Amino acid sequence: MNAPTAQPDRAVTDRGVILIVDDTPDNLALLSDALDDAGYMVLVALDGLSALNRIQRRRPDLILLDAMMPGLDGFETCRRIKAQPETADIPVLFMTALTDSEHVVEGFEAGGIDYVTKPIHPDEVLARVAAHLRTARILQSARAASPPLDISLSNEPAYEALSARFALTEREVEVLSWVACGKTNRDIGDILGLSPRTVNKHLEHVYVKLGVETRTAAAAVAISASVAR
Repeated sequence: MNAPTAQPDRAVTDRGVILIVDDTPDNLALLSDALDDAGYMVLVALDGLSALNRIQRRRPDLILLDAMMPGLDGFETCRRIKAQPETADIPVLFMTALTDSEHVVEGFEAGGIDYVTKPIHPDEVLARVAAHLRTARILQSARAASPPLDISLSNEPAYEALSARFALTEREVEVLSWVACGKTNRDIGDILGLSPRTVNKHLEHVYVKLGVETRTAAAAVAISASVAR
Protein backbone atom coordinates (compact mmCIF):
# COMPACT_ATOMS: atom_id res chain seq x y z
CA MET A 1 0.00 0.00 0.00
CA ASN A 2 2.93 2.32 0.59
CA ALA A 3 4.63 1.63 -2.75
CA PRO A 4 2.79 4.31 -4.77
CA THR A 5 4.14 7.10 -2.52
CA ALA A 6 7.75 5.91 -2.60
CA GLN A 7 8.41 6.73 -6.25
CA PRO A 8 7.56 10.46 -6.09
CA ASP A 9 9.88 10.83 -3.10
CA ARG A 10 12.65 9.13 -5.08
CA ALA A 11 11.99 11.41 -8.06
CA VAL A 12 12.18 14.54 -5.93
CA THR A 13 15.40 13.38 -4.27
CA ASP A 14 16.93 12.59 -7.66
CA ARG A 15 16.05 16.10 -8.85
CA GLY A 16 18.03 17.58 -5.98
CA VAL A 17 17.83 18.60 -2.34
CA ILE A 18 18.03 22.37 -1.80
CA LEU A 19 18.56 24.08 1.56
CA ILE A 20 17.26 27.67 1.79
CA VAL A 21 18.67 29.76 4.65
CA ASP A 22 16.96 33.12 5.21
CA ASP A 23 15.63 34.95 8.25
CA THR A 24 12.74 36.44 6.24
CA PRO A 25 9.72 34.08 6.11
CA ASP A 26 8.37 35.70 2.93
CA ASN A 27 11.60 34.90 1.08
CA LEU A 28 11.54 31.34 2.37
CA ALA A 29 7.95 30.89 1.21
CA LEU A 30 8.62 32.39 -2.24
CA LEU A 31 11.68 30.27 -2.92
CA SER A 32 10.30 27.14 -1.31
CA ASP A 33 7.18 27.25 -3.48
CA ALA A 34 9.19 27.87 -6.66
CA LEU A 35 11.68 25.08 -5.98
CA ASP A 36 8.98 22.68 -4.86
CA ASP A 37 7.00 23.34 -8.05
CA ALA A 38 10.19 22.66 -10.06
CA GLY A 39 10.50 19.23 -8.45
CA TYR A 40 13.21 19.80 -5.84
CA MET A 41 13.16 18.58 -2.26
CA VAL A 42 13.31 21.73 -0.14
CA LEU A 43 14.85 22.16 3.33
CA VAL A 44 14.66 25.47 5.21
CA ALA A 45 16.50 27.22 8.05
CA LEU A 46 15.96 30.66 9.57
CA ASP A 47 19.54 31.31 10.69
CA GLY A 48 23.12 30.15 10.29
CA LEU A 49 23.29 27.86 13.31
CA SER A 50 20.02 26.16 12.37
CA ALA A 51 21.40 25.68 8.86
CA LEU A 52 24.55 23.99 10.16
CA ASN A 53 22.45 21.65 12.30
CA ARG A 54 20.12 20.97 9.38
CA ILE A 55 23.03 19.99 7.15
CA GLN A 56 24.17 17.42 9.71
CA ARG A 57 20.78 15.72 9.58
CA ARG A 58 20.33 15.82 5.81
CA ARG A 59 23.06 16.76 3.34
CA PRO A 60 21.71 19.12 0.64
CA ASP A 61 22.92 19.17 -2.95
CA LEU A 62 22.97 22.98 -2.99
CA ILE A 63 22.48 25.80 -0.49
CA LEU A 64 20.79 29.17 -1.06
CA LEU A 65 22.23 31.31 1.73
CA ASP A 66 21.18 34.78 2.85
CA ALA A 67 24.28 36.91 3.35
CA MET A 68 22.96 39.20 6.08
CA MET A 69 21.31 37.49 9.03
CA PRO A 70 21.31 38.25 12.76
CA GLY A 71 23.71 36.18 14.81
CA LEU A 72 25.79 33.98 12.52
CA ASP A 73 25.74 35.76 9.16
CA GLY A 74 25.86 34.04 5.80
CA PHE A 75 29.57 34.62 5.24
CA GLU A 76 30.59 32.93 8.49
CA THR A 77 28.03 30.17 7.95
CA CYS A 78 29.57 29.47 4.55
CA ARG A 79 33.09 29.44 5.98
CA ARG A 80 32.03 26.84 8.54
CA ILE A 81 30.39 24.72 5.84
CA LYS A 82 33.54 24.85 3.72
CA ALA A 83 35.77 24.05 6.72
CA GLN A 84 34.23 20.58 7.07
CA PRO A 85 35.48 17.97 4.55
CA GLU A 86 32.10 16.24 4.39
CA THR A 87 30.29 19.46 3.39
CA ALA A 88 33.04 21.48 1.68
CA ASP A 89 31.93 20.53 -1.84
CA ILE A 90 28.28 21.62 -1.45
CA PRO A 91 27.66 24.57 -3.83
CA VAL A 92 26.63 27.71 -1.95
CA LEU A 93 24.76 30.54 -3.70
CA PHE A 94 24.51 33.76 -1.73
CA MET A 95 21.32 35.80 -1.68
CA THR A 96 22.00 39.44 -0.96
CA ALA A 97 20.86 43.00 -1.50
CA LEU A 98 24.50 43.98 -1.13
CA THR A 99 25.89 44.38 -4.63
CA ASP A 100 28.89 46.38 -3.51
CA SER A 101 32.02 44.67 -4.83
CA GLU A 102 33.47 44.29 -1.32
CA HIS A 103 30.56 42.13 -0.24
CA VAL A 104 30.58 40.15 -3.47
CA VAL A 105 34.29 39.43 -2.99
CA GLU A 106 33.66 38.45 0.65
CA GLY A 107 31.06 35.93 -0.52
CA PHE A 108 33.47 34.33 -2.96
CA GLU A 109 36.28 34.36 -0.41
CA ALA A 110 34.01 32.54 2.04
CA GLY A 111 33.53 29.78 -0.52
CA GLY A 112 30.38 30.82 -2.39
CA ILE A 113 30.21 30.01 -6.09
CA ASP A 114 27.62 32.58 -7.15
CA TYR A 115 25.09 35.08 -5.83
CA VAL A 116 21.61 36.35 -6.64
CA THR A 117 20.40 39.81 -5.71
CA LYS A 118 17.32 40.73 -3.75
CA PRO A 119 14.47 41.24 -4.40
CA ILE A 120 14.44 37.59 -5.43
CA HIS A 121 13.31 36.62 -8.93
CA PRO A 122 12.35 32.92 -8.77
CA ASP A 123 13.00 32.25 -12.48
CA GLU A 124 16.57 33.52 -12.16
CA VAL A 125 17.15 31.48 -9.01
CA LEU A 126 15.79 28.32 -10.67
CA ALA A 127 18.05 28.82 -13.67
CA ARG A 128 21.15 29.30 -11.53
CA VAL A 129 20.28 26.38 -9.26
CA ALA A 130 19.85 24.06 -12.25
CA ALA A 131 23.10 25.22 -13.84
CA HIS A 132 25.18 24.85 -10.68
CA LEU A 133 23.69 21.47 -9.82
CA ARG A 134 24.50 20.25 -13.33
CA THR A 135 28.09 21.48 -13.08
CA ALA A 136 28.52 20.07 -9.57
CA ARG A 137 27.37 16.63 -10.72
CA ILE A 138 29.75 16.69 -13.68
CA LEU A 139 32.54 17.61 -11.28
CA GLN A 140 31.61 14.83 -8.85
CA SER A 141 31.48 12.28 -11.66
CA ALA A 142 34.87 13.37 -12.98
CA ARG A 143 36.43 13.11 -9.52
CA ALA A 144 34.90 9.69 -8.93
CA ALA A 145 36.09 8.39 -12.29
CA SER A 146 39.67 9.62 -12.03
CA PRO A 147 42.61 9.35 -9.62
CA PRO A 148 43.22 12.25 -7.21
CA LEU A 149 43.65 15.36 -9.30
CA ASP A 150 47.19 16.61 -9.80
CA ILE A 151 47.51 19.59 -12.11
CA SER A 152 50.16 21.26 -9.99
CA LEU A 153 53.52 22.44 -11.26
CA SER A 154 55.07 19.17 -10.06
CA ASN A 155 52.91 17.29 -12.58
CA GLU A 156 54.57 18.65 -15.70
CA PRO A 157 52.36 17.01 -18.38
CA ALA A 158 49.13 18.18 -16.73
CA TYR A 159 50.53 21.66 -16.10
CA GLU A 160 51.78 22.02 -19.66
CA ALA A 161 48.46 20.85 -21.07
CA LEU A 162 46.48 23.44 -19.11
CA SER A 163 49.01 26.18 -19.66
CA ALA A 164 49.15 25.60 -23.41
CA ARG A 165 45.42 25.12 -23.90
CA PHE A 166 44.25 28.11 -21.86
CA ALA A 167 47.37 30.30 -21.68
CA LEU A 168 47.45 30.10 -17.89
CA THR A 169 50.41 31.42 -15.93
CA GLU A 170 52.19 29.25 -13.37
CA ARG A 171 50.42 31.02 -10.50
CA GLU A 172 47.04 30.65 -12.19
CA VAL A 173 47.59 26.90 -12.57
CA GLU A 174 48.49 26.67 -8.88
CA VAL A 175 45.35 28.55 -7.86
CA LEU A 176 43.19 26.48 -10.20
CA SER A 177 44.63 23.22 -8.90
CA TRP A 178 43.61 24.10 -5.35
CA VAL A 179 40.18 25.29 -6.48
CA ALA A 180 39.69 21.89 -8.13
CA CYS A 181 40.56 20.30 -4.78
CA GLY A 182 37.71 22.23 -3.14
CA LYS A 183 39.79 24.84 -1.30
CA THR A 184 38.39 28.30 -0.53
CA ASN A 185 40.21 31.50 -1.45
CA ARG A 186 41.32 31.89 2.16
CA ASP A 187 42.72 28.34 2.19
CA ILE A 188 44.53 28.90 -1.09
CA GLY A 189 45.97 32.16 0.19
CA ASP A 190 47.35 30.39 3.26
CA ILE A 191 48.87 27.63 1.12
CA LEU A 192 50.45 29.92 -1.47
CA GLY A 193 51.28 32.87 0.78
CA LEU A 194 48.81 35.21 -0.91
CA SER A 195 45.98 37.38 0.35
CA PRO A 196 42.44 36.11 -0.42
CA ARG A 197 41.92 39.21 -2.56
CA THR A 198 44.99 38.36 -4.66
CA VAL A 199 43.73 34.80 -5.04
CA ASN A 200 40.40 36.19 -6.23
CA LYS A 201 42.19 38.34 -8.81
CA HIS A 202 44.02 35.29 -10.17
CA LEU A 203 40.69 33.44 -10.30
CA GLU A 204 39.08 36.26 -12.25
CA HIS A 205 41.81 35.87 -14.89
CA VAL A 206 41.34 32.08 -14.88
CA TYR A 207 37.58 32.45 -15.43
CA VAL A 208 38.16 34.69 -18.44
CA LYS A 209 40.74 32.35 -19.97
CA LEU A 210 38.63 29.23 -19.39
CA GLY A 211 35.43 30.94 -20.55
CA VAL A 212 33.55 30.19 -17.32
CA GLU A 213 31.90 32.27 -14.61
CA THR A 214 32.23 30.23 -11.40
CA ARG A 215 34.83 28.26 -9.45
CA THR A 216 32.82 25.05 -9.82
CA ALA A 217 32.82 25.38 -13.59
CA ALA A 218 36.55 26.19 -13.56
CA ALA A 219 37.24 23.11 -11.46
CA ALA A 220 35.19 20.97 -13.82
CA VAL A 221 37.20 22.23 -16.83
CA ALA A 222 40.47 21.60 -15.00
CA ILE A 223 39.50 18.05 -14.05
CA SER A 224 38.25 17.28 -17.56
CA ALA A 225 41.47 18.60 -19.09
CA SER A 226 43.57 16.65 -16.60
CA VAL A 227 41.68 13.38 -17.20
CA ALA A 228 41.86 13.83 -20.98
CA ARG A 229 45.58 14.56 -21.14
